[in-house]
Amino acid sequence: MATESRYCNCLFFSANAVARLLTSMAEEEFAVTGLSPSHAFVLMTVCHKPGLPAGEISREMQLTPSTVTRLVEKLEQRKLLERESVGRSTRVTPTAAAAELLPAVKAAWRRLHARYTALLGPEAAAQLTTATYEAAKKFEQSS
Repeated sequence: MATESRYCNCLFFSANAVARLLTSMAEEEFAVTGLSPSHAFVLMTVCHKPGLPAGEISREMQLTPSTVTRLVEKLEQRKLLERESVGRSTRVTPTAAAAELLPAVKAAWRRLHARYTALLGPEAAAQLTTATYEAAKKFEQSS
């Protein structure tokens, strides 16, 4: 995106351009863990709150339940998470292998943060993060 696009004043276009570039950067940083960024964030979420119901993972990560199910299934196949049915809900817990991988995942997250902060500057990175999150909440509330 070296030249200015005629769509640069469109939030949809700009947000998607940032998302594509940031996703590429995140994939590079998380590659050392063997996980995609989405899988890594699910793993961090479950390690932070072991036994979390799948529905709460969906809410916390702002993903659909079916997406979370797919991500958890893949992590379960890799022996990083376990699911347990409790009544009508499914609780997700990390395995010992997840605990071993967690420091590398957190290090990748820190490197990602450092990369985009170096590009944007600390203040702009923080402002963009806050503005984007607040916008996401408003869009979610309106749907």
